[in-house]
Amino acid sequence: MVDAEREFVEYVSARLRSLHRTAFLMCGDAHLADDVVQQTITALYVNWRRVSRADNVDAYVHRMLVHKLVDEKRLSWAKVRLLGSMPEPERSPVTPHDEVAERDSLVAALAHLPRGQRTVLVLRFLCDLSLADTAAAMGCSEGNVKSQTARALAAVRQVLDVTEMSGRGPR
Repeated sequence: MVDAEREFVEYVSARLRSLHRTAFLMCGDAHLADDVVQQTITALYVNWRRVSRADNVDAYVHRMLVHKLVDEKRLSWAKVRLLGSMPEPERSPVTPHDEVAERDSLVAALAHLPRGQRTVLVLRFLCDLSLADTAAAMGCSEGNVKSQTARALAAVRQVLDVTEMSGRGPR
């Protein structure tokens, strides 16, 4: 049992920042991302023996993360705001990519996307998952991932007004 716990601690320690970044980019809320990552890690600990035997542990954990985020969004209390007024959105939450100047505009563009499109972009391009792994993590077909990706990229281009991304801009 000691070896299994050590393996779990090593796995989580190596991937904690990446999991938090992924969760934040999927939901756009640093506090919710913390909660979802904590729930994922807890579920991972409980099921570590089974998960550690999976062919692709990272893909399995990403799927767990997506499911925990969906579960969190389904809870009715997640929609309740107990404030007199809405606070100003966080301008620069702590992420591993603070040095990227375009981060804020990218995060804002992702926030405009529906959850499925945002999730597919985060998993495909920021987590560098394959088409098959993304489909498995999201519990959908590869064709769905392709169409969601195309729609999401078009929406991001429109929000960012970036023509270079589509190949139509100056070279």
